Amino acid sequence: MRDFRVGVVGCGGIAQVHGAVLQNLEGVELAACADIRPERAQAFAQNYGGKAYNSMDAMLAGEQLDAVHLCTPHYLHTPMAKLAVERGLHVFTEKPPVIDWQQWAQFQQLANASTRVGICFQNRYNRSVGLIQDVLRSGKAGKVLGARAFVTWHREAPYYTESGWRGALDTEGGGVLINQSVHTLDLLGQFLGRARRVEAVMANHHLKGVIQVEDMMEAYLQFGEANAIFYATTAYCADSPVLVEIACENATLRMEEQEVTLTWKDGTKEHFSLAAPKFAATGKAYWGASHGLCIQDFYESIRENRPFRNDIPGVKDTAELMLSMYESARENKVVELS
Repeated sequence: MRDFRVGVVGCGGIAQVHGAVLQNLEGVELAACADIRPERAQAFAQNYGGKAYNSMDAMLAGEQLDAVHLCTPHYLHTPMAKLAVERGLHVFTEKPPVIDWQQWAQFQQLANASTRVGICFQNRYNRSVGLIQDVLRSGKAGKVLGARAFVTWHREAPYYTESGWRGALDTEGGGVLINQSVHTLDLLGQFLGRARRVEAVMANHHLKGVIQVEDMMEAYLQFGEANAIFYATTAYCADSPVLVEIACENATLRMEEQEVTLTWKDGTKEHFSLAAPKFAATGKAYWGASHGLCIQDFYESIRENRPFRNDIPGVKDTAELMLSMYESARENKVVELS
């Protein structure tokens, strides 16, 4: 089996999930890590292996790598991915891949590279998501009539003020949508297809004067003949399970993380509790438990020379819908997606 020598850039919270996965992934060597805070890079190297560096440039100069994982602040994902691709490296980046339309135009150009670029939309690999997709594909539920999605989580001021980059529009790109609930938006697209029209509203309810970005995003989304309502907030008192519900002609499909309930037209209910495989269960529960499956598939897709589910064309609909929601909310207008 081909070995990949991998470096991780950014050694904060989400990098710990990547480190735990890479440390135990067959055919992958976690060779290096980099962080502008040297103590974080050193701690990461001690926990997961590899050599610590104080910058991405130093790591690339000091190591012969095959791939890099980007676990850095949002605004750095696109320029760092571009740098890595220009060096002939594969890239696996945390979400979001971009923070604005200009970055999206640049990021899409990387799809033409000879190396692979993947994005971490790990919830696509959840067993609960797969079950709902199977039911929809089977036709048993009938035509999709509409959907709703709710993300009600909790973030206080220190989450932003202690990070050095969160809460600022130039570095985070937005708030609850781009940071916490873009995964849920992505799942709506997985179930309903490409959105065609969006009207969105956003606000900052509980951290006025602390952050520049939104803590609430509400939207009315049109997916072909089916419409969806979307609501996300970080002003709730807890990190509650994400709810996605799809109303169909013959059934209502309800998903709360790994729990799925199918309510059929005759009143019959089927309930499924779908625990993630042990290998996949890393990180906080509300992050989704399938980072391992997603990262494993990324490297297997390279070995097998096949498309990766979360490559640049594969996330196009979600990226453009997210950016369109911000455009709609900021400019108080309906946005049509081509």
